[in-house]
Amino acid sequence: MMKELHAQGKTIEDIEEVLKRVPIHPRIVPAIKSAYALGCDLRVVSDANVFFIETILKHLEIRDCFSEINTNPGYVDEEGRLQILPYVDFQTSPHGCSLCPPNMCKGLIVERIQASMAKEGKKRIIYLGDGIGDFCPSLKLREGDFVMPRKDFPAWNLIKENKTLVKADVHEWTDGEELEHILLQLINAITIEESQLLSVECKFHTMSKASHGPFPRPLPVPY
Repeated sequence: MMKELHAQGKTIEDIEEVLKRVPIHPRIVPAIKSAYALGCDLRVVSDANVFFIETILKHLEIRDCFSEINTNPGYVDEEGRLQILPYVDFQTSPHGCSLCPPNMCKGLIVERIQASMAKEGKKRIIYLGDGIGDFCPSLKLREGDFVMPRKDFPAWNLIKENKTLVKADVHEWTDGEELEHILLQLINAITIEESQLLSVECKFHTMSKASHGPFPRPLPVPY
C-alpha cells in the first residue's frame, strides 16, 4: 500500500496529514491523560506500525503518557517512501502461536510485560482491545487482571464464546465515554484495594513490633 501511494506521488507529509485527521472519540484522550495522572504505566500493543502510532500520539499530545510502544517497525527510506516491517520475522523466526497473525503475537508481548512488571513489583493489568489479535493476550491475563473488549467486535465475540478460558474480569464498552467511565472506575477500585492492603500490612507490622514489648536492657559485662 505504501509503495502504491508513493507511486501516485503521495508524500510522507501527505500521509501524516491524513493520520492527524483520523477521527477519535472526544473522551479517549482525557481518559488516557487521567489514567497517566493516576500513576498507571501505559503501554501500546498494536499491529499497526510505529510511524502511524507515533504520528497520532504526538499530534494528540499524549506520546509522553506511554512508556512503551510495541508494534511493527517502520522507517522512511532514501526515496521518501514509508517501509513497514513485521514485528516478528516469520520467515526465519516464527512465533508459533496459531491464534495470532504471523507477524505478531500480542500474547507473547503481554507475557514479557508481565515478567518485567514482576521485577518492578507491579501487580495488575487492564488490557483494552477490539481485534482478533487481542484475544490471545486476553488469555494470558491472570486473576485480578481486567480485560476491556469493545462490544460486538472480534475480541469481544471470541471472549464471549470462550469465557472459561479467560481468567481476568471482563468489562465491555461501546464508545469512548463508556471506555473512560469503566477504565477510571477500575483504576479507582484497584487504588482503593491496594491502599487498604497497604494499611493492613502496616498495621500488622506495627502490632508485630509492639507484641515483642520493650527490648531488655543490656547487661553490664566486666572487662
